[in-house]
Amino acid sequence: MIVTVNDQELQVDDDATVTALLESMGVPERGVAVAVNSAVLPRSEWDAAVPPGARVEVLTAVQGG
Repeated sequence: MIVTVNDQELQVDDDATVTALLESMGVPERGVAVAVNSAVLPRSEWDAAVPPGARVEVLTAVQGG
């Protein structure tokens, strides 16, 4: 299926989870926030399947000041 991640379309498995999506993108699980269809997804729900056609935003924390 196709999902949009940070404004880029990606082909993923039909049963892809947020965790699997992050792994495939090489994004670490720590210091990351994820929103699916404009709703922030708690880490406890990252093992649920990403819905078909979802818009996913992956935000990483940046240190500095």
